[in-house]
Amino acid sequence: MLREKWSKIDFVVHAIAFSDKDQLDGRYLETTADNFSKTMLISCYSLTAIAQRAEKLLTGGGSILTLTYYGAEKWMAALQRDGRCEGGAGGERALSRRRSRRENIRVNAISAGPIKTLAASGIGDFRYILSGNEYNAPMRRTVTTEEVGDSALYLLSDLSRAVTGEVHHVDSGYHVVA
Repeated sequence: MLREKWSKIDFVVHAIAFSDKDQLDGRYLETTADNFSKTMLISCYSLTAIAQRAEKLLTGGGSILTLTYYGAEKWMAALQRDGRCEGGAGGERALSRRRSRRENIRVNAISAGPIKTLAASGIGDFRYILSGNEYNAPMRRTVTTEEVGDSALYLLSDLSRAVTGEVHHVDSGYHVVA
């Protein structure tokens, strides 16, 4: 369908994730197989599916950008299930990088700090994550959607033409706190 409208694209942004809201609270071991499979398919495999289709339109190179979260790197109490799926998305990014390197397609991710959004409202105890980030981050503040967007602009543009395989943290430095 896209090819009918555009013969070439310069970038793709993958920004989709899902998990049954009823299973976001509680212990990770209580996750059902059905929810786990659906979550991995929508949150992780969709990056591969998009990359497979985008590769044909990213002629001459380009950029694929996805979103991740610090919970994929470190355990966070409020993100017991999401973190596992974000970790799976990291594997998808690695596979996508290997697949795309010969085509000069850069694959990167942004790991944004917590931001008050509609999706965030589904995370139990999100207010504690938000205040904990602000209190513990070296910059002593949370980030804005505009700051995340500015970083995305960099990673999607030719300004980052020599950058691939990176997880770019936009979190006021929270990720460096031990």
